[in-house]
Amino acid sequence: MTGPSLDALAALVKGALELERTAGGLLPHRLPAWARRQSDDPQLHLVEAQPAGVRLALRTAATRLELDVLPTKRRYVGAPARPDGWYDVLVGGELVDRQQAPGGNVLDVDMMTGASTFTAGEPTTLVIALTPGEKDVEVWLPHDEQTELIALRSDAPVGPVPDDRPRWVHHGSSVSHGSVAVHPTEPWPVVAARLAGLDLVNLGLGGSALLDPFVARTIRDTPADVISLKIGINLVNQDLLRRRALGPAVHGWLDTIRDGHPTTPIRLLSPVLCGIHENVPGPTGPDVQALAEGRVAFVATGDPEAVARGALTLEVVREVLTEVAERRDDPHLSYVDGLALYGPADAERLPLPDNLHPDSATHRLIGERFAALGDW
Repeated sequence: MTGPSLDALAALVKGALELERTAGGLLPHRLPAWARRQSDDPQLHLVEAQPAGVRLALRTAATRLELDVLPTKRRYVGAPARPDGWYDVLVGGELVDRQQAPGGNVLDVDMMTGASTFTAGEPTTLVIALTPGEKDVEVWLPHDEQTELIALRSDAPVGPVPDDRPRWVHHGSSVSHGSVAVHPTEPWPVVAARLAGLDLVNLGLGGSALLDPFVARTIRDTPADVISLKIGINLVNQDLLRRRALGPAVHGWLDTIRDGHPTTPIRLLSPVLCGIHENVPGPTGPDVQALAEGRVAFVATGDPEAVARGALTLEVVREVLTEVAERRDDPHLSYVDGLALYGPADAERLPLPDNLHPDSATHRLIGERFAALGDW
């Protein structure tokens, strides 16, 4: 068994904007270092290093791959242990295997205080059996579990896969990141990209879609054939802006992105249905009763009367985003109402299990509907 150098391994990684050389290997990042330096928010630094949409893509005749990885697991104090993340293996676009990597580092998080404790662990080796003959293989990394790539070995040479598909850069919140979806090919942007034949760069940042200027500049500087921006739920979650500020902030974001993508098709997406925040502002807090029962769930803690003073709800966000799209003289910008992707009737059949995030079946529904929107 032989393996590529770290430089050669890096050439197989898709969906990351930067690969950090660590003492042991490569750590995928979905924001570049210059952008990360502009924020000291631990939540942002946690989620941008979780490889949502990141995968190894290789062409090989190998019948055996060995992938050494060092995952970082999250545990929430007082809640049941989270299952280990999954690695989805696709051959020729078809799912052939799913594996987990036990062990690794552990990050213990107290949801009530925000405090965290890190415990170092050891790498794990995944052994992937493949059928003979040349083939295109993808290994999708766990979307919500930081994963350091240590080494790849195979019993035949491996090389990158040529890819001429249109490149789709998508930004959004934890819904786009894939929270509560079980497997890394289940978040709705992955579902949509595979159905529509797009090369995905997923900049869904759980809890961190906050109109940060450095994210807009990152999108501006990232090659893209199509772009989508799903804005709103995290602004409500954190009670971060008022109505007066939201419209100009979105205009500013679009102006920045247009500096690098003057005619690239952009879809501006409003939030999907989230019952707790449709007409109740944030901030969002943990459901204490659910924690006492060993479950993770969320509640809205804002004052509905504050809406009259400019507080944001999802209903308000949709109104503002509609106004922004209508006021811009931009034939390459389109608006998509999130309720068309997941709305009240869907919630009756597929409720959000923690009141905030869709499960795998709902991700599938959203992805199928987005892909069905057709040409940009």
